[in-house]
Amino acid sequence: MSLALSVCTILIVLATVLPLWKNSHWTIRGLDFPRLQLAVLASALLFSQLYFFNFTAWHHWLLASSVLLCLLWQLWWILPYTRLWPYEVLSSENTNPERQLTIITANVLTPNRNADSLIQLVKQHKPDVLVTLESDLWWQQQLDCLETEMPFTIKCPLDNLYGMHVYSRLALTDSEIAYLVEDDVPSMHALLTLKCGNKVRMHFLHPAPPSPTENEQSIERDAELIIVARSIADTPQATIITGDLNDVAWSRTTRLFRKLSGLLDPRVGRGMFNTFHASYPFLRWPLDHLFHSQHFTLNQIQRLPSIGSDHFALMTTLSYTPSHGAEQNGLTPVKEDKELATEITQQQGVNKKSVPEPGK
Repeated sequence: MSLALSVCTILIVLATVLPLWKNSHWTIRGLDFPRLQLAVLASALLFSQLYFFNFTAWHHWLLASSVLLCLLWQLWWILPYTRLWPYEVLSSENTNPERQLTIITANVLTPNRNADSLIQLVKQHKPDVLVTLESDLWWQQQLDCLETEMPFTIKCPLDNLYGMHVYSRLALTDSEIAYLVEDDVPSMHALLTLKCGNKVRMHFLHPAPPSPTENEQSIERDAELIIVARSIADTPQATIITGDLNDVAWSRTTRLFRKLSGLLDPRVGRGMFNTFHASYPFLRWPLDHLFHSQHFTLNQIQRLPSIGSDHFALMTTLSYTPSHGAEQNGLTPVKEDKELATEITQQQGVNKKSVPEPGK
């Protein structure tokens, strides 16, 4: 038993330490994802050590201490996405529907043919905006029935798992489809007009993930998030970014994105809202995101029931309350963050100038 516990300790330590390495290979960056699962395993391992070790040998103390440190490190990353943490985004006290905006973000999974489930969710919740990822021409044909109530659209049907569609009840202007880093991976950008007349800069993203079947490195994904973050960092406009970022909320890259952009995460202090993988409860993490500027406070955020995809849809309702929201603060970049961002974008030969700026 001592040997088995020693081997497990080595594995936990490796899984914890390797993400500290700035290598962008998917095998390293992928370890950012299961921090909750690693924390659970580290807890179980620590209890097993306390039960089986007699701690008369120095190496028992070393092994147990190593696991405890790993547990604390994993918790440092994920605790902000629990109810033990203070809210980053204030709960809205505004009930005026003219100032509210509800968005459903749904990765539909291209081969999934259960469009009726998503359409029923839209009819039930009546969002102002529906964003779909991985939607091809078949999905477009099914969802076009929504245009009677959601006439403002942006459409980019693709068969490569990176198709995107936006259906909106509210007016969209300055709409543009852009390929920011990779030629076959689109993003969408538009200016949305709220019912109260205020304008909101919208960015819809779905960068490719680091994986053995996509990009071996995370640098393409990271570069896209960085240049979008930099493009909105100094804008006074109300801004919302949503989509499947193929990255977890607590990763180094997503934290860098939040630091550079100044945007807020309404999940902090409320929960993880794990949207992937819908079929494996123990292997779930938050891949679908919505970030917003200080102009908004939160009415509600919830994960919706299954639509047959490997992702659950995410629904978020915000209130446009600039005076109230000004009290909110997110993450702040340091010199090392800016240097890392510059290094990544230079490697990819991209910059913020390629990011559309609707309404500017």
